[in-house]
Amino acid sequence: MDEYNDLPREDGPAGPEGQELEVQAAEEEEEPRRPGAELYEWLQMFLGCVVAAVVLFNCVARLTRVDGASMDNTLQDGEVMLIWSLGYQPEQGDIVVLNKTSAILPGWNEPRAIVKRVIATGGQTVDIDYDTGSVYVDGQRLEEPYIKEEMYRPPAATMQQTHWEVPEGSIFVMGDNRNGSTDSRDDQLGAIDTGYVLGKAVFALWPLDCVGAV
Repeated sequence: MDEYNDLPREDGPAGPEGQELEVQAAEEEEEPRRPGAELYEWLQMFLGCVVAAVVLFNCVARLTRVDGASMDNTLQDGEVMLIWSLGYQPEQGDIVVLNKTSAILPGWNEPRAIVKRVIATGGQTVDIDYDTGSVYVDGQRLEEPYIKEEMYRPPAATMQQTHWEVPEGSIFVMGDNRNGSTDSRDDQLGAIDTGYVLGKAVFALWPLDCVGAV
């Protein structure tokens, strides 16, 4: 019998206890986290969220507030809406938000969000019969249960026209409060280039009693 078989080994502990000691030794050898590393990671996460929010609210959807009474009673002054922008193409009947300027119309000499309803798109014709308060698109009378009240002939000299041909790439817009809206009926504004369209109003967020799809 080999007399050295019973002598204790000097190559370290074996079995589970030995493995645990090796793991602990490896953990002790890891470099300690540098001061501020966790703060840096949180800062990166925060900046990533900010960038994502900027992209979301400029390219996909955004919030805007109704300014004025031209869309009464569909939308109220001060109402906050979510508008959809990504891939949007205006269609008849949509409520859209425009970013339009005009040096002629009072209060429109700087960019502002304007909320109106699309009455017709490029290539269509619009006719208004003020005697009956009716709007015709391509000769077809529109059913408009959304307007605030019967439409009367505007007193302004620039709003006496009754027939329009909408150019391609443009839209003809009107407010639902027809008797209190400056819109495409005014010769000083006319049809609006679709490049000014920020998006379609899809959801009302505020005040709480107005929350819901637009």
